[in-house]
Amino acid sequence: MAYLSNISLRWAISLVVPVLGVLLAGTWLTAKILTDDLLNKDATEAARTWAEFLAVNVPDLEQIAAGELPSTTSLSFFEATRKAGKVFRFVIFNRDGYSQLVSDRSRIAAVDLSEFSSQAAYAAKTGQPVVYIRSGSFENRSNYVAEAFVPVVINGQTVATVGDFVDETANRDYFYYDALLASVALCGLTGLAFGVPAIAWYRRTREKQQADRRIRFLAHHDVLTGLPNRARLIERLQGALAVLPSTGGSIAVHFIDIDYFKQVNDTFGHDGGDFLLGSIGRRLNAMTRIEDMVARFGGDEFVIVQTGLVDKAQAEAFAKRIVSNVSAPMYFKGLEICATSTIGVALAPTDGVTPERLLTSADLALYAGKTAGRNCIRFFAPEMDEAMQKRGALEKILRDAVAHEGLLLQYQPVIEMSDRHLLGFEALVRLPAPDGTLIAPATFIPLAEELRLIDKIGAWVLREACSTAMSWPERLTVAVNLSPAQFASGSIEDTVAKALKDSGLEPHRLELEITETLLLANTEATMATLRKLKAMGVSIVMDDFGTGYSSLSYLWKFPFDKIKIDRSFMAAFEQSDDGVETVVKSIIALGREMKMRVTVEGVETAQQVDFLYDAHADQVQGFYFGKPVPASEIGADVLKDFRKSLVAGKPIDAKVHLVKSLKA
Repeated sequence: MAYLSNISLRWAISLVVPVLGVLLAGTWLTAKILTDDLLNKDATEAARTWAEFLAVNVPDLEQIAAGELPSTTSLSFFEATRKAGKVFRFVIFNRDGYSQLVSDRSRIAAVDLSEFSSQAAYAAKTGQPVVYIRSGSFENRSNYVAEAFVPVVINGQTVATVGDFVDETANRDYFYYDALLASVALCGLTGLAFGVPAIAWYRRTREKQQADRRIRFLAHHDVLTGLPNRARLIERLQGALAVLPSTGGSIAVHFIDIDYFKQVNDTFGHDGGDFLLGSIGRRLNAMTRIEDMVARFGGDEFVIVQTGLVDKAQAEAFAKRIVSNVSAPMYFKGLEICATSTIGVALAPTDGVTPERLLTSADLALYAGKTAGRNCIRFFAPEMDEAMQKRGALEKILRDAVAHEGLLLQYQPVIEMSDRHLLGFEALVRLPAPDGTLIAPATFIPLAEELRLIDKIGAWVLREACSTAMSWPERLTVAVNLSPAQFASGSIEDTVAKALKDSGLEPHRLELEITETLLLANTEATMATLRKLKAMGVSIVMDDFGTGYSSLSYLWKFPFDKIKIDRSFMAAFEQSDDGVETVVKSIIALGREMKMRVTVEGVETAQQVDFLYDAHADQVQGFYFGKPVPASEIGADVLKDFRKSLVAGKPIDAKVHLVKSLKA
């Protein structure tokens, strides 16, 4: 394309130059013809005027033409006019063309020897002036003269012919000067008319060539890092795979993902994120061989194709070098950025013989590494395919359920420990499987967060739970778990407010349960959101307390209404772990001191109930009192007896009624 453009450019220049030459020559020739014509007309007019002037002022002109000497009056007139005007010499001819009198700058005299002039005779015979333009020296004065022969007609007859020598030097210079200016202007305009479009066309051609080169570059390269892009990577990988059978060996595809890249953008801004990606791209490019290739696959993902491998150990050693290079500190505006990476590796031909299959295998290995906690290297294994297929099936089920409100809510009772009466229920979301079984939240909630479906699920759970609670006695509460991803969207306050408004549920009957993971993400922003929720009148509960590393530090930062001790403590209690009893009693005492209610989860045996009663636990929840069931299966007699107990002022026997109605 560039070669053809250069040929077109040279061809255009070779065409424009002759055209401009022809135009310039034509302009000069036109100006000369026009100038000569003007000079001819001017000389004719000057000669005719002079002849008429003589005819009027020289009464004996006919006699002079006949050979007589001029009168004294005529001589005086000749003397007075011979040094004035453009006519510096004139000759009076008779009607036959013979000269009779000559007047020039130096003398006025009758000719001694008459000379014949064919031009004068022709002018007398035709009655039309005859004009010649001549260049040369005349009386050492003129170098451009118009010689005009003008017949003098009196009473309809030609009586004489006056030959005038008109000095046209000044006029010629004037006309030539104007013509030169006009020619220059015309040439300039011509040059502009051709030159400007030619220059514009030339520049446009160059710009188009540059744009074409840029387009070709961008079609195969990433703008930010300058590395080959996905399309170029697949082309290169396809070429390497094509020659693999003849060269032998193996090819490794390293799929690299920058860990927690979003946090870099949040901390350093998008400029910092771009700086990180550019720096990593340069590092990866510097560590690859000429025969290898590094490409930016998209977002914070890079791919390196390593060729000519003998065994898996070479690929593993190279992957470790990648991890080391990526993790080296970088400095952006004086601030240090430390990044880690997760790498999935696939080998050809073992893990695939096409670019698509190899990249898929490497991506599956990468996903396994991210699931394992990131900052690690994973090689593809066949079982990863099966896991991905299961994930794909689960994703389809989840998307269909969210789109058609196919999720289910189950409710597990929460019991007041002191008098064993029902306080309310915790709403637990379940995903129905095609075979009729229920998929637990721990299985599909992380996927929902990854697919960014958690906001829709959370809004539906709040709306459904609040609506269901409105059918219960007014003293019963409903608890709903919130995901950290719901807080990240920034709209959780509006979602809660809308659920309360649409259902009509009083805010104090709604409990919102959060985990320590939420507080670890963004303390200040999260605390501000929690304060807004608490200001609505809802209760805020710290769920799964005791499983984190810094839960205690949050208890004095935010006034939680309730603490829920994680079910793992009751599981350990069954193993006769005395240390668990001490920890549980300490948490219950801590909650009482901080005026926070304490709920113990995972209560499944009478022994656990007795221990918690002695430990003065506030509330309990677990299979001992009832498994999670749909709202429709909550025994009507339980709610009926609960209403009766409220009227009588006595709590119901949760041990009897709940176990009977809810326990599976």
